Amino acid sequence: MTIAADHFDMTAAPMRIGAVRLKVRDLRAVSAFYQSVLGLTPIATGEDRITLGTGGTPLLELVGDPDLAPLDPRQAGLFHTAFLMPTRADLARWVAHVAAARVPLQGASDHIVSEALYLADPEGNGIEVYADRPVSDWHGESGEIRMSTDPLDLQDLLQSAEGTEWSGFPEGGSVGHVHLQVGDTAEADRFYRDVLGLDIAARYPGASFYGSGGYHHQLAGNVWNSRRAGRRPERMAGLKAVEILVRDATNITAIAARADSAGIAGTRNADGLTLRDPWGTAITLRN
Repeated sequence: MTIAADHFDMTAAPMRIGAVRLKVRDLRAVSAFYQSVLGLTPIATGEDRITLGTGGTPLLELVGDPDLAPLDPRQAGLFHTAFLMPTRADLARWVAHVAAARVPLQGASDHIVSEALYLADPEGNGIEVYADRPVSDWHGESGEIRMSTDPLDLQDLLQSAEGTEWSGFPEGGSVGHVHLQVGDTAEADRFYRDVLGLDIAARYPGASFYGSGGYHHQLAGNVWNSRRAGRRPERMAGLKAVEILVRDATNITAIAARADSAGIAGTRNADGLTLRDPWGTAITLRN
């Protein structure tokens, strides 16, 4: 696998996304979707849950409960889980795969920093599948990260596969970022920037993009569907938790101290620190 010299090394970032946990009503149907459409493979299974990933690395945990209320798209929670392909050719192979399978897509965009396609799972949880452009393409003249939403040149993208075919989610793939629906961006900033310590890498009207280590965003929050939303109902399907992998354990201690100063209760154990954002999403920080 050839990767551009200025490809962003996510493992070197102080914080990056580990796995995402979703609560679903039909575990079998949603699990089958992520396996057939995304090419994720089972890593662990239980009576009411399944963990999916690639190469033994967990990326998505599905927890099934048929009694959950259906997802309400206006609640705070998940906007999309963004699955990052290691190369543009990997993304092109996936696009050809979903086109052949007639999987409905909801959009396709060139964001300057990345090329991305959008869809949803059977219960309405948003999904982005993307590949980053070289880091040298991201920045404006003053060094700021430039992001936009422009039409994606699908034909040019498909040509980068050079006739090779999709064979499942690549081992070097990951959850590159998680985009959240929040009730208020200023309140989200106070949690994700001021407590977790992420940088605001970019802003859109009604959205903040939070980065670590110079990345365009490992997390984001927008109010486009959820302005003024309150705490998410516990018994509703959708996002349950996001795992953040922290390179330096001392950063977790510093985050715990900032959370305490802000009056945010956390749970600290051998697995790390779990905090809840203002809308009830569990954020678990692990070393």
